[in-house]
Amino acid sequence: MIDLGSLWGLATVIGPIVLAAVIIWAILHNRTSREQDAEIEAATHRLYDEQDREDKLRENL
Repeated sequence: MIDLGSLWGLATVIGPIVLAAVIIWAILHNRTSREQDAEIEAATHRLYDEQDREDKLRENL
């Protein structure tokens, strides 16, 4: 039978290692390409321009 003290010791050592590996994996796989960044930026500007036009139309009513 496994001693609970050694099991907690093992979890204390392995837990942070697994957590660090998951965080590193998430950071590496959450990056966007320059093309994606440009597309997102252009879409944001289109939305802002559309909202600005709608706001100006409402002001003129």
